[in-house]
Order: sequence, then structure tokens, then C-alpha cells
Amino acid sequence: MHSAVLLIEFGSIILGLGLLGRFAARFRFSPIPLYLLSGLAFGEGGLLPLGASEEFVATGAEIGVILLLLMLGLEYTASDLVSNLKAHYPAGLVDCALNALPGAAAALLLGWGPVAAVVLAGVTWISSSGVIAKVLGDLGRVGNRETPVILSVLVLEDLAMAVYLPIVTALVAGVGLAAGSVTLAIALGVAGLVLFAAVRYGRVISRFVSSDDPEKLLLVVLGLTILVAGVAQQLQVSAAVGAFLVGIALSGEVAEGAHTLLSPLRDLFAAVFFVFFGLHTDPASIPPVLLPALVLAVVTAATKIATGYWAARRAGISLKGRWRAGGALVARGEFSIVIAGLAVTAGIEPSLGPLATAYVLILVVLGPLTARYTEPLAAWWARRGAPRPAVPSEEIAPAELLPEPRPQAPAHD
Repeated sequence: MHSAVLLIEFGSIILGLGLLGRFAARFRFSPIPLYLLSGLAFGEGGLLPLGASEEFVATGAEIGVILLLLMLGLEYTASDLVSNLKAHYPAGLVDCALNALPGAAAALLLGWGPVAAVVLAGVTWISSSGVIAKVLGDLGRVGNRETPVILSVLVLEDLAMAVYLPIVTALVAGVGLAAGSVTLAIALGVAGLVLFAAVRYGRVISRFVSSDDPEKLLLVVLGLTILVAGVAQQLQVSAAVGAFLVGIALSGEVAEGAHTLLSPLRDLFAAVFFVFFGLHTDPASIPPVLLPALVLAVVTAATKIATGYWAARRAGISLKGRWRAGGALVARGEFSIVIAGLAVTAGIEPSLGPLATAYVLILVVLGPLTARYTEPLAAWWARRGAPRPAVPSEEIAPAELLPEPRPQAPAHD
């Protein structure tokens, strides 16, 4: 009986997510807010709380995080990451300063303490690569000159996560300074080792994983990723970081084939992850934090626009491209929820989960709008504020000196 209820509940969730995804695609916006709202509806205090399938959904959500980070790692080769880090690290520093500090300051002002401040700093710092990539494709801007700048900022954020996530994991676990330092050292050592191996022996690793049979390729890549993620988590690093490093180590045809095969699985389990996060957020807890979430969303939307504008200006992009780059970076999504999920699971601050949910809901809806309209609005404001050229008085002819109008010839019937 229990298994039947589990199948009915989980099947209903998957079917509902599919319908929500189709609805979002029809109106060309990200389905993430709909997934979060569905989780709120089926969680504690929602319209129809789940029972039997919650533990199964939790496992699926963990796999969703692993696949999200794996697919992100597959997007870049190790050499690309190293070259981007060398060329664009100032933009990454500006991005961190402008967007992490408001989150940390908000947590401290709300009286949540330093650990929650570090977590909320990550929530407001990291943009949503998935949402931004989709928006750029929908707007036809993939080939624009400012797009490499946008991608560079996103890559630097992803690289920073390899350091940031172990720190957050150690903090929310409540380990001491010595244990936290060991965890961070292990994470940095593993990340450095994987990057070195990927740059030096990337072809060998890809040849070992490669297979002409899609089934064998899928099983090997998926099994290797989950295995490494589990080992990383056992070492108190982060399962997500382990998956990200596996993605970086794979390159060439193997990365392309794995990306094609794993994309449907990623979309499925990522949707389950967003639902799971919503399940652990009581809808009644959102209204008290809605105003702080809205203020934080407005502030960090402005700081992200400033980040993109500065980075594009540094790269020599035109004025219009600078505004487009800034507007494209506003959306937050999966990574903000991943970071907040660590704190929610550890029970750091009860209001952190609702605040993060409301914050992501606001910016995942606002992000596509800023990507589309920031540049036109900036141009309109510039035209509105520009002084109108004065016409010299001597150029205005007196009415009596104007030539007489020619008499019109009578019209013939």
C-alpha cells in the first residue's frame, strides 16, 4: 500500500512539473518560479501536503544538484577556465564585492548572525547560468560582442563556488576553525589536482570514459559523477563541487555526448530539487520576509547591472552592449537555492529559506525583463535627460519675411 501511494504521489509530481514546464515554454519564461510554487503548495502548510514520497523526492533533489553542477562543468574545458580566470578576474572581484556584501549586510541587520550572513551573501552573489543562457538564446544575443563578457562573469562565479561551497558546508555543520581549515585545504587541493589533471591529461581521461554506445557512455559518466560526489561529501567537501570537477575533467566529444544524454535527466531532477526546496518552506513564513526580500532584490538587481556594465566597459564594449550585459546578469536561480538549501537542511535560521525562496521568485521573474528592457530604458532616459539644442534667434525668420505661399491651381473635374 505504501509503495502504491509513493508511486501515485511521485507520478503526480512529475506529471505536474511537465505541464508547468510546457506552460512556461508557451509564454517563454523560466519554469523555476512555477516549480518553487508547486513545492510550496505540496509542502507543510500547503494545499495538499505529501507523505509517502517525501524521502524519495529528497534523494531525487540531491541527484538534481549533482547533475546541475556536472552539466555546468561540461560547458567549459580546464584550459578555458584558466584563461578566463587570468583575463577576467577583476570582474569577478567586483562582482563578489557588489553582490555578496548586500546579502551579508541584510543577514546581519536582520540579526541572523555571521553564518547566515555568509550563506545569504552567496545567495545574492551567484547569478543563474541556466536562466541567463536561456534568455540570451531567446533574445538572439548569443553572437553579440557582450556575450563573452557575460559568460566570463558566470564562469568566475562557478569557479568561486568550488571554494565557497566547502566553506559554507563547514560553517553550517558547526565544525571548528581547525576542522574548517582542513576541509577548505582538502577542497582546494582536490580542485587544483583535478584542474591540473584535466589540463595535462584531459584527453586520456576522456578516452577512458568515451564509448560509441550511448548507453555505456551514460552509465559510466553518471556512475563516475555520483561516485566522486559521494566521496567528496564523505571528505566533508561538497557533492556539488565533486560533480562540477568531474564535468571540468571531461572534454571534447565525450563532454558533448554526455551533455546530450544527461540534459533530460538534469531537467527532470533539477525540477524535483526546486520542488523539494519548496516542500521545506512553509508558505505562511513568506509574507513576514517578503518586504526584506523585495528590497534585497531591487538592490542586488542594481548591483548586478552595475557589475555587467563595468565588466563590459573594461572589455571595450559599446554603451548599448554594456547595458545589455548588466541587464542579462540579474537573474538568480538554481545556485542561490542550492546555497540556501545547505543552511535550511542544517537548521541555521528558520527565516532564511523563506527569504531565499521569495528572493529567487522575484529575480527569476525580473531577470528576463531586465535582460530585454535595461538597454532601451537606459537609452530612453539618456534622451530624456539630454538638453535640447537651442536654435539661434537669427535663424528664425520673421513672419512678414517668409515667402508668400504659391496660389494653388484650380482643380479640374
